[in-house]
Amino acid sequence: MKFTLIICTYMRPDSLFRLLQSVQEQTLYPDEIVIIDGSLNQETAALLEKNRFQNLRYFLVSEENRGLTRQRNFGISKVAESSEIVCFLDDDTVLEVYYFEQLIHTYQLYPEVLGVGGYINNEIKWEYVGENYKSKPTDFYFDGWKRKDGSRFVMRKKLALDSDCPPGIAPQFSHGRSVSFLPPTNKVYEVEMFMGGVSSFRKSVFKKLQFSTYFEGYGLYEDADFSLRLAKTGKLYLNTAARLSHFHAASGRPNQYEYGKMVVRNGWYVWRVKNPNPQIKDKIKWHAITILLTAIRFSNTFTTTNKKAAFTESIGRLVGYWSLIFNKPKIENGS
Repeated sequence: MKFTLIICTYMRPDSLFRLLQSVQEQTLYPDEIVIIDGSLNQETAALLEKNRFQNLRYFLVSEENRGLTRQRNFGISKVAESSEIVCFLDDDTVLEVYYFEQLIHTYQLYPEVLGVGGYINNEIKWEYVGENYKSKPTDFYFDGWKRKDGSRFVMRKKLALDSDCPPGIAPQFSHGRSVSFLPPTNKVYEVEMFMGGVSSFRKSVFKKLQFSTYFEGYGLYEDADFSLRLAKTGKLYLNTAARLSHFHAASGRPNQYEYGKMVVRNGWYVWRVKNPNPQIKDKIKWHAITILLTAIRFSNTFTTTNKKAAFTESIGRLVGYWSLIFNKPKIENGS
């Protein structure tokens, strides 16, 4: 199956170079690599001119096409007609050598699948404990594996506000567990949302869907929005054997206040994409969890070393929450 890799980048030439080096080591190499650069300087262009990579095409976009969702849509418009699969990677990831081989093999195993996600393996410490393990309140247990649960989920368990769905499936009140809660089993799991920076889709899906430009700039949760909309039309899977590392480059990210607002407002948007007409119990849970998470983030002002970031983000969350009273986001396509 012919496939295209699209990498949207912004002011991260060193990170992009490390990623491309790992692509070069793949057992299955992309038929084309499309770099969509939103940088405000020529450093990335100069790096790619100096270091040539096979099948690579480079585009430096202007202001009108800058920002993650716009760059992705621009990249899609440049994909070769012969490509069947379109893969997306964040520019601060590094692939294991079998990443593309495992990803593309998933489409061959499941001909009905519309999208396949990859698996980030360097962020969580998992432990295999078998099928008969009795989970503790401080653990998250799934499919024979356990990991330490974060304080926010421990508190949600105590308040009966934890997700009632498997990882990667959004509950009716949103605030579910992401695909990062799937263990490293080498299995393929059905999901309805995954991370856009480690994703792939059949090219045919873009005839009907595009990434929403509601998610401006950094685009927090744009991946959840797109995959949730796509999951309403067909199946999505995540292959835990398609592995890579994510290094969270600091450049290009919004300040903590803006990030806090995005968490709440974009979170509300994604909730209503999943559940356009929530019941009263779903509304109560969404609001309760949003308030709880804001309070926990504010408490980090007194318990973490980066007190300013915690305080600034919590203020952003609070402002974002109250703004929903007067100015709710408009859901595209009436979703």
